[in-house]
Amino acid sequence: MDLDAYLAERGGEWHRLEVLASRPKLRSPAEIDELVVLYQRAATHLSVLRSRNPDPVMLADLSRLVLAGRAAVTRSNGGGLSWRPLAEFFAYRLPGALYRTRRWWGTIAVLVVAATTALTWYLAGHPDTLALFADDATIDKVVGKEFVGYYSEYQAQNFALQVWTNNALLTAQCLASGVLILPVFYLLWENLLNTGVVAAMMVSRDAGDTLLIYLAPHGLLEITCLFVGAGVGLRIGWSWIAPGPLQTRRQSLVAWVREGMVVAVGMAAALAIAGFLEGFVTPSALPAPVRVGIGAVVWLGFLSYALLWGREANERRPVGPDSADLPTA
Repeated sequence: MDLDAYLAERGGEWHRLEVLASRPKLRSPAEIDELVVLYQRAATHLSVLRSRNPDPVMLADLSRLVLAGRAAVTRSNGGGLSWRPLAEFFAYRLPGALYRTRRWWGTIAVLVVAATTALTWYLAGHPDTLALFADDATIDKVVGKEFVGYYSEYQAQNFALQVWTNNALLTAQCLASGVLILPVFYLLWENLLNTGVVAAMMVSRDAGDTLLIYLAPHGLLEITCLFVGAGVGLRIGWSWIAPGPLQTRRQSLVAWVREGMVVAVGMAAALAIAGFLEGFVTPSALPAPVRVGIGAVVWLGFLSYALLWGREANERRPVGPDSADLPTA
C-alpha cells in the first residue's frame, strides 16, 4: 500500500475533521452532519490502515484524530440523550445495509417464490400427491373454517404480538445460522413446504381468492423480511468462504456479522409492522381490495426504502463491509 498516496488522497478530509473537532461549538446543522460523516470515514480509514500494518506514527495520529472526532460528535449532540443516532440508523445505516445485500435477498426471494408457486400448482393439480399431506376431511376443514378462523382466533393485540415474535424468531434463526449456510436452506424449505401445502389446499377447493385476501395484507412484507434475513445470513456465511484478497476470513466474517446485526434490528421493526397488519388489518371488516391495497402500499414502501433510498443512503454514508473505503465484497 502506498502510504504517501493514501495520505494525499485522504489528508484533506482528516484536516477538515481536525478543524471541526477543535471548535468548541459548531455553528450549523450542516457542520454537524459534516463532522459525523468525516468522523465515520476517518474511523473506516483507521480500520483499513491497521489491517495493512502502515507507519505507527500515522496510526497514532489518526487514532488521536478519530478520538477527537468522536468526542466532538458527542459534544455536538449535547452530551446527553439524543435521538440523532437512532435517526441516523434508520435514515442511512439500515437502508444502506439493505441495498448492499439486495442481490442476496432478492435472489432468495425469486427462487423461493418460484418454487412455492410450482409446488402449489403441482399439488393442487395432483390430488393423490396432496393426499400424502392431508386427507379430504382435513382439507375441507382447513378451507372451510381453520384458514380464515386462524386470523381472528385471538384478540388482535395478542395475535399481533404472537406473530411478531414468531416471525422475528424465524428471521433471526436465518440470520444467525447463515454462518453455516445449510441451516438457512432447511428453514426456507420448511417454510416453503408449509406454505405450498396450505396454498394447494385452498386452490384445490377453488378458494384461491380467499388465500390472497388473507395473505397479502401482511404476507407481502412478512415474507420479504424472511427473505432479507435468509439472504443476509447466507452473505455472512459466504464472507468466511470467500473473504476477498484484502481481508482475512476473520475480518470479513466480523464485518458482515456487524452488518447482519444492523439488518436484524431493522427486520424486527419491519416485522412489528407486519404483525400489526396481521392482527388488525387482515381479519378486519374492511373491504378485501382495501385490505390487500394496504398491504401492497406498505410492501412497496419497504422496497422503496430498501432499494431507492437505500442506494442514496449508501452513496452518502458508505460505511458497510463493502463500501468504497473497505475491501470489496
